[in-house]
Amino acid sequence: MSPRVVLHFHVHQPRRLASVASVDISKKKEIFDYDLDKEIISRVAQNCYFPANHLLTRLVDKYPGVKLCFSLSGTLIDQLEEYQPRVLTDFRNLAQSGSVEFLGETYYHSLSSVVPNNEFIAQVQEHSALMEHHLGYRPSVFRNTDLIYSTSIGSKIAQLGFKGVICDGAAEIVGDANPQQVYKLPTNPNCSILFRNNSLSDDITVRFTEGGRLDLEQYLQKIYGVPGDSVVVIGVDYELFGEHYPNSSGILDFLEKLIVSLHNDWEVKLATPSEVIQANTLSETFDVHGIVSWANDSHNISRWLGNEMQCDAFKTLNDLEEKVMATQNKSIIKTWRNLQSSDHFYYMSTKFSGKGEAAPLFSPYGSPYDAFINYMNVLADFSSRLNDSQPVKENNIIESERRHEDVPVWAQQYASYVANTIG
Repeated sequence: MSPRVVLHFHVHQPRRLASVASVDISKKKEIFDYDLDKEIISRVAQNCYFPANHLLTRLVDKYPGVKLCFSLSGTLIDQLEEYQPRVLTDFRNLAQSGSVEFLGETYYHSLSSVVPNNEFIAQVQEHSALMEHHLGYRPSVFRNTDLIYSTSIGSKIAQLGFKGVICDGAAEIVGDANPQQVYKLPTNPNCSILFRNNSLSDDITVRFTEGGRLDLEQYLQKIYGVPGDSVVVIGVDYELFGEHYPNSSGILDFLEKLIVSLHNDWEVKLATPSEVIQANTLSETFDVHGIVSWANDSHNISRWLGNEMQCDAFKTLNDLEEKVMATQNKSIIKTWRNLQSSDHFYYMSTKFSGKGEAAPLFSPYGSPYDAFINYMNVLADFSSRLNDSQPVKENNIIESERRHEDVPVWAQQYASYVANTIG
């Protein structure tokens, strides 16, 4: 049996925060920088999405055996729909080709899976509905934010009807298990676990230009070297192809030659995650008690929740949930969920230098501390809007009752007030 290779591209753009000073709190200014969103996604579309999508569309049209998979965050789709609808059309065409599978994830690329409430489930369901609306089908395999995973999270994913989930396959995670094998979730045998090949993925993500360009033949030999019944999942950020690595680096040429070489070689077979899961006949399970991810050398969640600033910001955000949901205001709820994107907490990370002074890669802030201060100012401003929204909601309810009920609650409350204060 030939090794099966899954090429997985993750595509995400967050809603970026406006610069909010303490003196701006409660002044009803925008808390998201929509102009910056438009500028960045337009640039990335020209550098990456258009050329890479056109390349992949040409390859799946020319080579029927080429199979690929994508995961698109909901915040990305929102911005594409608003600023770059032609890119969304390209993704829709790839979905309709029959050669490309799209995965499920959280709508807002959030850390909701580590919070013991129903927010994770709500965001996954919202994302699935979005994918069905734009691409025509509901995802059946799941990819959590930065591959954050535990058996407990996997159980929620299985309960939502997904038949598989992708987890990182670093040695620190898999231990003595075989990362090139498909496993079953111990709590639900109907859900399978696929491991991302950490080394082969990082060859492209991290080492493409180290010491010269990544040699295609050497890279292919690594793939050909795996046993015949293995599964090799290569998962990378899509923005690598033209944005993180400029096209002058040869990254798109490398991608094209890689796909054509894998398609033409009888020793391997390109496949989608669903095809791999469907073909699997093994029943061995894999259990993960702690929370793991593909981030950092430690492969945990310390990139987002590894210091006091991050934990304080995360707790402050989640403490607003009850008040947010009580508004029943879709705009307010969506704003709160956009504030959950993992990027905001990543920018506060101090794991990037010994002194904790250097900002994370691609951060718009000068330091993690600057990211924290701005985020907390945004939260303070958002909280003030929440407080302002509560009376409006109560007044709306009272007005509705006044118009439609025989003995409205507002009248009962008024009568009680009169009795207590006058009578």
